[in-house]
Amino acid sequence: MARTDVQSVKQRFGIIGTSPVLNREIEKALLIAPTDLSVLIAGESGVGKEAFPQIIHQNGIRKHGAYIAVNCGAIPEGTIDSELFGHEKGSFTGALGERKGYFEVANGGTIFLDEVGEMPMATQARLLRVLEYGEFIKVGSSKVQKTDVRIVAATNVDLHQAIRNGKFREDLYYRLNTVPIQIPPLRDRKEDIPLLFRKFSGDFAEKYRMPAVHLTDEARLVLVNYRWPGNIRELKNITERMSIIEQEREISAPTLKTYLTNPDMERLPVLVRDSDPKNFGSEREILYQVLFDMKKDVNELKKLVHDIMSGSINSQQVEGNHTYHPISVKETPDIPVNVTPTPIQVAPKKEEEEPFEADYEEETMSLEDVEKEMIRKALDRNNGRRRNAAQELKISERTLYRKIKEYGLE
Repeated sequence: MARTDVQSVKQRFGIIGTSPVLNREIEKALLIAPTDLSVLIAGESGVGKEAFPQIIHQNGIRKHGAYIAVNCGAIPEGTIDSELFGHEKGSFTGALGERKGYFEVANGGTIFLDEVGEMPMATQARLLRVLEYGEFIKVGSSKVQKTDVRIVAATNVDLHQAIRNGKFREDLYYRLNTVPIQIPPLRDRKEDIPLLFRKFSGDFAEKYRMPAVHLTDEARLVLVNYRWPGNIRELKNITERMSIIEQEREISAPTLKTYLTNPDMERLPVLVRDSDPKNFGSEREILYQVLFDMKKDVNELKKLVHDIMSGSINSQQVEGNHTYHPISVKETPDIPVNVTPTPIQVAPKKEEEEPFEADYEEETMSLEDVEKEMIRKALDRNNGRRRNAAQELKISERTLYRKIKEYGLE
């Protein structure tokens, strides 16, 4: 593949960077474009996966056909089959007429299935039939229809783990993954970070009609060495915020760090208990569990102190139940083990004192309450824009819609 071909593709589709890893994936996309092979594009959120299906489509034999991009994570589970394959009139409540699905509309063209890892299992079975036989059935119909489409899929989910967890069909994975394209994260393209910053800075200077921001040498080092968990999307958002907020057009390292999350930390530690049998779906769930275990321990300690102070139990009961051991035998070898501890004497309360129960209140906030509150605050911060809230929470839009309905946040 000629270098000029790769460079012209970058210019046409607005791809910034000189990374050899990125160039190799662009070359691969150009090589497979004239074929009809299905392609699976993998990469973290925000790396720019959406440009590659267009590269494949525009340089292939179907470039004059339809190109449809579908975000599988943004379509509710109950309607995704209708969206993709269409439905007959009266097939479900609200089906007032016949509807063509994307696979019928895109016949002879290309369909880009973004966030394919969020697709429900039943829909995966229908998609597999399209890949294997080029046919589908509308919702509410028994008639088999043919379609001739090229499928390009993308995901930021580890599909191997999803297969092990029973969330993704293994046979569908191998049908989609005929040709894999792996988009590198921004932290593996360090040489491209200053180029991207300069491009975004110039774009926002033109957009907001102000001088472009630029970095000191120290700030440039911070920028290049930051981990960029949100990849290009995060870099673009930070550049835009600095362009608007900062009065000084030269950005110093301390100023830049105020816009970064954990700028001095390579990665956050993962907290997990080896003995915990639960299968956590994300680091956020692990953190929740640790917090709630700590809350439970604090509540148990509060209740123990409350019971002792109120006289409902004494120290003998405490030691007998092995609930709390204020004295360790190993630490005080002079105390005989068989000595019966003296019950704690609780002084009678004065009438004017507030009852002890007023000082004790068990915290009962559940995981669902915390999740509901996080979603509510994310929606508030984004003025109700669900797509932005989903990106902030790092969940799919379909999952966010389901949670909103589940918690009554509509």
